[in-house]
Amino acid sequence: MPSIRNTIDRLAAWLAGRSYVTLRFTVHQRLAPIVEPLIKRLLPFNDDGETYRCSISHWPLNERPVLHTHRGVVSTLRVDGPLQDAGGSYFPLGGLIEAPHVTAHLDPIAARRLDNRLQDAVDRVIEEWIIEHGLNGQPRQRREINRPRADREATRIIAAWVSNTAADAPGEACQEGSDHA
Repeated sequence: MPSIRNTIDRLAAWLAGRSYVTLRFTVHQRLAPIVEPLIKRLLPFNDDGETYRCSISHWPLNERPVLHTHRGVVSTLRVDGPLQDAGGSYFPLGGLIEAPHVTAHLDPIAARRLDNRLQDAVDRVIEEWIIEHGLNGQPRQRREINRPRADREATRIIAAWVSNTAADAPGEACQEGSDHA
């Protein structure tokens, strides 16, 4: 019944020339505290709202819920759930590799093995980064940030990077990436 009301509300809004509609849906009381903040983050017409919407835009395209997506520059591994308990070991239902000239569906065992390899590679690269930048000796930072101050600092750093790379040869800044900052 809510979908009929939602359709009627959208049609009424369209006929009235309004750009906003009222959606009505019922959610289990245990899910409400989880669902409401997610929906509130998706709704704003600003950079944050757009980023949240883009981050889940692939959800309706996949037949299964996605557990992990490992993205490279040209290749992607999607690991599909839900996880299945196999006597204390957990397996995805499958996976999908998309790379230039390759699309391959993986069975649960292959998807788990490749997922584990990629997770190990991520851990290894992060540990190398920590060592390269001497982060081990520094005190742990809080996870939370002061969003307005952190965003101003981030845009200042990006602007400085842009002005420093303006004199570089074409393409040089792209090759050097964020290490150039």
